[in-house]
Amino acid sequence: MYAIIATGGKQYKVAEGDVIRVEKLGVEAGEAYTFDQVLAVSNDGLKIGNPVVEGATVEATVVENGKAKKVIVYKYKRKSGYHKKNGHRQQYTAVKIEKINA
Repeated sequence: MYAIIATGGKQYKVAEGDVIRVEKLGVEAGEAYTFDQVLAVSNDGLKIGNPVVEGATVEATVVENGKAKKVIVYKYKRKSGYHKKNGHRQQYTAVKIEKINA
C-alpha cells in the first residue's frame, strides 16, 4: 500500500515505514503530524483524487529537523572583475510514515 502526498510544493510517494525529508514543517522532533493532501492511494487498486482523495490522511512522526548540505552559488562576469560567492543550506524535516488511512 502506498500513497502520493503533496507538501511544500512537492509530491512524494510514501509507504508505511518510509522516512522522507520534506520542507520544514515547524514541528518539533517526536511529535505527530498528519498530511491531509493525499493525491492518490493504492490499496488493491489505485484511487486518484480530484484534486485530493476525500477522507484520506497519512499519519507521520517527526524524526528530526535539520539543514541539508551547502549549495554554492557563484556569480561571475568575465572581463569586468565581478564575482560573488554565496552559499545556501535548505532546512528540512525528516518524518517517518506511520499509517496510511484511506
